[in-house]
Amino acid sequence: MKKSTIKTIGFALLSMTVLAACGNDDAATEGSDKGDKKDFTLGMVTDLGSVNDKSFNQSAWEGLQKLEKDKGFEVKYLEPKADSEVEPSLLQFVNSKTDLTWATSSTLADAVTTIAGNNPDAKLGIVDAEVEGIENVVSVSFKENEGAFLAGVVAASMTETDKIGFVGGMEIPVIQRFHAGFEAGVKAVNPDAQVVVNYVGVFNRVDMGKSAASTMYNDGVDIIFHAAGGTGNGVFNEAQERFDNGEKVWVIGVDKDQSLEFGDDITLTSMMKNVDNAVYEISEKTADGNFPGGEVVRLGLAEDGVGLATTSDKNVPKDILDLVEDYKAKIISGDVTVPEKP
Repeated sequence: MKKSTIKTIGFALLSMTVLAACGNDDAATEGSDKGDKKDFTLGMVTDLGSVNDKSFNQSAWEGLQKLEKDKGFEVKYLEPKADSEVEPSLLQFVNSKTDLTWATSSTLADAVTTIAGNNPDAKLGIVDAEVEGIENVVSVSFKENEGAFLAGVVAASMTETDKIGFVGGMEIPVIQRFHAGFEAGVKAVNPDAQVVVNYVGVFNRVDMGKSAASTMYNDGVDIIFHAAGGTGNGVFNEAQERFDNGEKVWVIGVDKDQSLEFGDDITLTSMMKNVDNAVYEISEKTADGNFPGGEVVRLGLAEDGVGLATTSDKNVPKDILDLVEDYKAKIISGDVTVPEKP
């Protein structure tokens, strides 16, 4: 096998219609049938969270759904409920000769590596991990630390208590990049601010996210940034309850513009991670015969892979957004280096 090629490529942001993710508990969920046999098939295996997590998995699924709409591709997903179901889920797509099978979590990297090695004719893609040296795997990773830095600038500029929270899912490299970038952004603007951190250990426990947020808000935190997938929905639930009781607290969303789901009353801004665009474009390239196997695609601010939601101006004053743009330019130019580890 040839040595992996590591590239950073720019994806033009697509004007994407937000589609509701399919919430079906069947083993495999199929896109709508247009009556014609599909020429290209795509499968997606999530982490142990739901495809409707209103975050990372959902963004990837929306990218595939858009391919179904735009290109007529056949798209399906599987949701493993336990670690033991991950490899069988991937194999289900591989054995059915799916043209490209996506795994949407770094926690699936070992399974992807094993299956790709045993099935050299299969094409696989993984998001948030770098599986190098395997010609039939394309890896997509994001510079979450760069986008999270900008979220930290907003939080540090708008906190009234100088206590800011970070709720992470599992303490793995991708979530550590969120944590490190966010804390660096906070400290760059407000060195006196305290960042309170809680890694809850899972991505699919709304109750644990709510509990973590409750503890932080009770301790004087007024803004929480979460990078916890479906667990982060609990952070929003806690913030909404407090807002309904007359308490003003904020949440910074992740991966998608979460104000569209949870509203502007509690969503200060969201750190966007354009998983949908990356999955869309690589899948389209593969369908055109240009599968970038063996490559690692890394997307940061310069490549429009990460950033803040365009709806940020609803709650964030212009002078703070101008400051965000200043830091964004410095990060892209290399004048500011954002750490990847806390």
